[in-house]
Amino acid sequence: MGNLWKELEKLKSYRWVDLTHPLGNESPYWSGMPDGVLALAETVMPYEEMNFCIQTFKFPGQLGTHIDFPAHFARGGKLCRDYGVKDFALPLVVIDLSEKVKANADYEITLDDIHEFEQEHGRIPEGSFVAMRTDWHTRWPSREALINADADGNGHSPGWTMEALRFLYQERGIAANGHETFDTDAPITSHRVGDLQCERYVLDEGKFQLELMANLDQCPPVGAIILIGVIRVEEANGLPVRAFAVCGD
Repeated sequence: MGNLWKELEKLKSYRWVDLTHPLGNESPYWSGMPDGVLALAETVMPYEEMNFCIQTFKFPGQLGTHIDFPAHFARGGKLCRDYGVKDFALPLVVIDLSEKVKANADYEITLDDIHEFEQEHGRIPEGSFVAMRTDWHTRWPSREALINADADGNGHSPGWTMEALRFLYQERGIAANGHETFDTDAPITSHRVGDLQCERYVLDEGKFQLELMANLDQCPPVGAIILIGVIRVEEANGLPVRAFAVCGD
């Protein structure tokens, strides 16, 4: 039987990047949720009672850096229980759109962006996790900055496009995608079509995604791996996660 301890030592010698935002009771979440959905680390048994402390945690599944399982949108879709631990260890691809987003907060990834990426870094591998880097994570934890609303109350943030997602899932066979914003879709398009069509596409395809990712600017375009820690709540259609990258550079 192989001994993996030396492999672990080697793995720990690489650069590790936390892709997760810290959470607290003031952390932002979707404004459509009812009041009272968030109460983290509340003490229900203090040290004075039994010389130890027990806390409770109440939160929406889509809080902070989180995973969306298909059932979040697709009735009868996959839940947390339908995934094994190996599903959460994937090659990481990071497409950098930060300069384009700096010039245009409504920027949406195009097929040309993907083709240019592949010309420089090679073909996006099957079974990989593709993250869209926009540096939007620097706006955390301000809900106002993340939504970036105009005078009419319309949000402005970058997003995916249907053509890009279809290409990645159908032509490249990727396993999952992720981004730094609240939603998969750019509000400029979701407002126009009246739906979160990109998010619906991903989840209807039976895939999962990560939202509100952090620190993608610290990851290389290719060559890293992403590991996603998910609590095993059987019926969950979404959960906060601890995601991190191991980078070999």
